[in-house]
Amino acid sequence: MKKTPFFLFVCASFFISCGKTSSGCDPVPVTSEKAVLVAYCQANNINYTEHSSGILYEIILPGSGMTPIATSTVSAIYTLKLLDNTQLQAVANPVTFSLSAVIDGWKIAIPLIKKGGRIKMVVPSALAYSCTGKDNIPPNTPLYFDVSLADVY
Repeated sequence: MKKTPFFLFVCASFFISCGKTSSGCDPVPVTSEKAVLVAYCQANNINYTEHSSGILYEIILPGSGMTPIATSTVSAIYTLKLLDNTQLQAVANPVTFSLSAVIDGWKIAIPLIKKGGRIKMVVPSALAYSCTGKDNIPPNTPLYFDVSLADVY
């Protein structure tokens, strides 16, 4: 797969976590968003499990290859939506990035599956882009991801 440095920069900048900032903003507590996360799962037929972090997820396929760890490089195909189902991004070909460079929600949820696995996750805003937002993602916005883990390095 051929990748240009610009493409990698754009992808990496999308995934870089903004949860820890010096902007002085206060992230919304995960517990205060739980009702919205649960309502989204129920409305979208997501048979969720709650992670201790507050992420709600459903493992569609557990996968059978390598399990990613914090220092892994992974390739993933994914869809990103706001909780009003506005699709912000849909990646049809695997994008490769370091797991250490993504939002906290991905750092927590992606290691729950293995290579070849698929997970749906509803991520509280504090584990996404927090109170600062990112590009077309408003501040304090929980996010939905549907991720297929193509490879783990």
